[in-house]
Amino acid sequence: MAVPPSAPVPCSPFYLRRQALCPQCSWGMEEKAAASVGCWEPPEPPRAAVPCFGVTVDQDDILPGALRLIRELRPHWKPEQVRTKRFKDGITNKLVACYVEEDMRDCVLVRVYGERTELLVDRENEVRNFQLLRAHGCAPKLYCTFQNGLCYEYMQGVALGPQHIREPKLFRLIALEMAKIHTIHANGRLPKPTLWHKMHHYFTLVKDEINPSLSADVPKVEVLGQELAWLKEHLSQLESPVVFCHNDLLCKNIIYDSTKGHVRFIDYEYAGYNYQAFDIGNHFNEFAGVNEVDYCRYPDREIQLQWLRYYLEAQKGTAPTPREVERLYAQVNKFALASHFFWGLWALIQNQYSTISFDFLRYAVIRFSQYFKVKPQVLALEMPK
Repeated sequence: MAVPPSAPVPCSPFYLRRQALCPQCSWGMEEKAAASVGCWEPPEPPRAAVPCFGVTVDQDDILPGALRLIRELRPHWKPEQVRTKRFKDGITNKLVACYVEEDMRDCVLVRVYGERTELLVDRENEVRNFQLLRAHGCAPKLYCTFQNGLCYEYMQGVALGPQHIREPKLFRLIALEMAKIHTIHANGRLPKPTLWHKMHHYFTLVKDEINPSLSADVPKVEVLGQELAWLKEHLSQLESPVVFCHNDLLCKNIIYDSTKGHVRFIDYEYAGYNYQAFDIGNHFNEFAGVNEVDYCRYPDREIQLQWLRYYLEAQKGTAPTPREVERLYAQVNKFALASHFFWGLWALIQNQYSTISFDFLRYAVIRFSQYFKVKPQVLALEMPK
């Protein structure tokens, strides 16, 4: 599976040269310069109307509601022939596949939002992000929304695991796809990062609604408040560009299609404009896994440097300088701290409200423990001038 470190970037128009600004986007030249990236012509017009059905699917008994939606989306399917498959990897929502063909080529995924996840996710923004990514060839078709979820196209391929994303052939594809997504711009003003707004929102929920029931293994809310203030002050000075980010690139959100030789990212609940280094650092943290978390799998310096070279070459169209790679390396590892903090807060909220069978409290403890463990090492990293 491995490829040499010097393997060239594919000879495609996207990776080798900047294209004209996308006519769907309204960014001016000064905004383009500030973001340091262009925008690419989408394969189809974005934001087509998405049907919305007044159906509520019971998250404890998904099948009846899912079949009601299938009658609308696939009226030619015979109800008695519809098969279903439940996916159990998700820890935010519940997901079931509906299909009639054995190969699942024409398959409808029905995703039911988790309990109280509106506290964590802007669902209208998620639909906009879905359509935007679809318009740029980075997402499957969105078939419809319903009262407590959405239906979308099944993406052929294999959901990756921690053992896969360490392979040079695959992490190169992941770096290229992330570079592609980071070039998407479709708003009319300079974007602001979502990170601080979301973290302050999560922290407020923890402080006001969950604080009395916090475990002794979780840092006290006063400590969390101090660390959040420190993160914002320290990381905001690093000058990481604000780009369109996935923000939740764990292994199972990466689909590898071996027949087409590419990867695609799924699940855009947390997508939005954010710091480039956060998106990459968050992905590096996900090398550790979710169900059996092991930070010994966090990518070492050499793997990171190669990953970042692939990313920067795809973004720039030319080989990056050693200084550019080292600078991004320092930014990424510093923002990986914010990733631990973000998902630690998230897990505390999920522990309070989610009905999904997952030990969210244990996960929160793991993330905060790793935050405090690596903080001294991160502080010692120097930014190349």
